[in-house]
Amino acid sequence: MATTDHPNELVVPMDQQNPTPQKPNIGLVCKSFQQHYPPGFPRKVFAEIIATYLLVFVTCGAAAISSIDEHKVSRLGASIAGGLIVTVMIYAVGHVSGAHMNPAVTLAFAAVRHFPWKQVPIYAAAQLTGAISASFTLRILLHPIKHVGTTSPSGSDLQALIMEIVVTFSMMFITSAVATDTKAVGELAGIAVGSAVCITSILAG
Repeated sequence: MATTDHPNELVVPMDQQNPTPQKPNIGLVCKSFQQHYPPGFPRKVFAEIIATYLLVFVTCGAAAISSIDEHKVSRLGASIAGGLIVTVMIYAVGHVSGAHMNPAVTLAFAAVRHFPWKQVPIYAAAQLTGAISASFTLRILLHPIKHVGTTSPSGSDLQALIMEIVVTFSMMFITSAVATDTKAVGELAGIAVGSAVCITSILAG
């Protein structure tokens, strides 16, 4: 036992004076992740990043080119391109991640108990990562086009709000119906959702 000339002075053992910082145990972190998420979950997240990237790249890219020169891509062509890329991505990665490509879709599936709530934040982060990456890619490729892929209301704010409510309800109703109802033909989900995107884009894009 350590002693000192001052009986009231607290003596700290030598091994506690400069404690060595604890390094995180990577094995425990990985084990905890595996306990909370299925083995193929990283693959699903990566699929969502790719699908959302291509969705934003095609839809916003087509809209940007159409706004500059309709002889290259017409407005109708831009709407069709948006519907087609959704259809293609559903068939390409739908069996892997579900091809949500949108936090609203992920939240809707979680709300009807067809998707675990604990996976929602990671899916949303993956979708945002893909979307932002596609936006920066378009900014580089289409520079100096201003307002790349963005749209603005042609009427009043109230008209735009009502239109957004109607088309968003239509999109989510169709997506939820064909993807969660066991009576629906699963193989046709991609065509149904892609067609819905195309129709709403033509109507309200």
